Amino acid sequence: MPDTRRRLTAALRRLLSVAEDPDAVVAAAPPVPLREVFRRFWPCTKGGRRWLWLILVFSMAGPLIDAAEIWLFKLVVDEVLVPRDLSPFGPIALAYGGLFLASGVLAFSDDVTSTWVSERFLLSLRADLFRHVQGLSLGFFERRRPGDVLSRVTGDVDAVETFLLSGIANAVWYVMRLGVFVGLLFYLRWDLTLLALVIAPLFWFAARRFSRLIKAASRERRRRSGSISAVTEEVLGNIALVQAYNCQDREQNRFQRENLGRFRAAMASTRIRALFGPMVDLIELAGALTVMGLGTWELEHDRITLGGLLVFLGLISQLYSPIRGLSRLNNTFYSASASAERIIELLDQHPQVIETTDHRPLRRARGGIEFRHVRFSYPQSPRPALTDVSFQVAPGETLALVGASGAGKSTVAKLLLRFYDPDPGSGSVHLDGIDLRDLCLADLRDNVAVVLQETLVLHGTVRENIAYGRPGATDAEIIAAARAADADEFVGRLPEGYDTVVGQRGRLLSGGQRQRLAIARAMIRDAPVLILDEPTTGLDAESGRRILGPLHRLMADRTTIVISHNLLTVRDADRIVVLAHGRIVESGTHDGLLLRDTVYARLHKLHDSSFRTVP
Repeated sequence: MPDTRRRLTAALRRLLSVAEDPDAVVAAAPPVPLREVFRRFWPCTKGGRRWLWLILVFSMAGPLIDAAEIWLFKLVVDEVLVPRDLSPFGPIALAYGGLFLASGVLAFSDDVTSTWVSERFLLSLRADLFRHVQGLSLGFFERRRPGDVLSRVTGDVDAVETFLLSGIANAVWYVMRLGVFVGLLFYLRWDLTLLALVIAPLFWFAARRFSRLIKAASRERRRRSGSISAVTEEVLGNIALVQAYNCQDREQNRFQRENLGRFRAAMASTRIRALFGPMVDLIELAGALTVMGLGTWELEHDRITLGGLLVFLGLISQLYSPIRGLSRLNNTFYSASASAERIIELLDQHPQVIETTDHRPLRRARGGIEFRHVRFSYPQSPRPALTDVSFQVAPGETLALVGASGAGKSTVAKLLLRFYDPDPGSGSVHLDGIDLRDLCLADLRDNVAVVLQETLVLHGTVRENIAYGRPGATDAEIIAAARAADADEFVGRLPEGYDTVVGQRGRLLSGGQRQRLAIARAMIRDAPVLILDEPTTGLDAESGRRILGPLHRLMADRTTIVISHNLLTVRDADRIVVLAHGRIVESGTHDGLLLRDTVYARLHKLHDSSFRTVP
């Protein structure tokens, strides 16, 4: 017998639990107590708190109207049906009509006000969360899956509203109903009321037993939702690679694993709720039957009227409804807190790059750049990306950074844009003699234009992509920038010209066309400092040569740092710095470095031989 009971207990536990996946695409968020969830998000309700008092009034008025309608039913039974006297029916019917009208107006006002407060809260929270995510440093996005972040910003935010506003409003409504109906029941028969309330603790006990199971299932369900979004974003963002390597089945299996995990978590949650519902109904039935039995005995001994008994039983059902609602609301809070934990984890992320409160103002920089003994390591990297890097670039000068892949060239660009800071106590980066850490990030980046290694093009029109470099630019300025970038000709051949939508990441354009749009975007920004990070990457030799003209026009009269494997783009630089394993190994002019016949000369020979072998 004990073995059978243990087996049944183990089977029930497996039925109501959800297994965690050690190889999860997205890790579960750290657990947060309900009180801490409430404390973190309550300040977000500041804009709508004054309306909560109105919702509180609605919560008080609703139960009073319901109680009045039930009391009118008692009058119908005792004053009309039992004595078979129709004369009181008219006033009672008018009272019923008035209460019905008042209930409709109240319900309309409550729905509109509650929805307005909830949606305003969501509007504010989503905006604040999106602002926070945009302000995080580049390192955060290099470590996180964009699909999971997207799932948190969109799907998980709604659950926070359920926890903080809808849930609390419902709790207040349940408590108000409970107070009104308990008061009426005590007024009718205090002894029967005490008997009815004996089973109330059972509702709370059942809710406590089930709430932890519901929270575990809800956490797994939300985590799996984030994993599904992450896998979907990754596959669709690289669909050309997936199809080219015939990996559709592999990615389908990966997607299905997360999809199936979410299904299992949803079924576990459903089983828990499905078991909880009948258990609560059974508790309610036991209480009602007990009261009904004792009430019938009282009716038999003329201690209560038929109308009084019927109204008492009606009030009992109204009494158990808020008690049952409060017990279910406890489970709802635990379920919603699973999403709140994912939002809190996101809000607890802090930028690696911190702005000082007393930053120095910077309007238009002259363009002087200096790296002073900079050492930098990426998070969780076993070796530094840069070690004791020092160089200067005078205003209007062009500096080229060359070296093998992984030498640290692009890291220099990230430090100059202040996507990262040098390691603490390990050097500094300066613009016009000012440490970048003493500048406002917005001021710094307003003075820098970039053409990145990965040509970034937005899903929008050609006009919008060029104007992204300077919002508010006129059509004449946009066209002038396109002409300077040699983009005007191909734009004129597009179906809608400058109003042609270029598709996600500019996939409707060729690599050279995307690059010329990026150059036009940098042109229109007209910043004194320019960073060209592998500007000819992905282009064939002919396209690479054609792009040199626009690049030289872009570089004119600007302090320029060129990062490139293609030595055609760096030979005219005022100075060339050669990096190897994060260190500067030599620097000088193109001709001077060739005469030394060291690292740069070997790179130049390899470059020339690769171009000569091109048919």
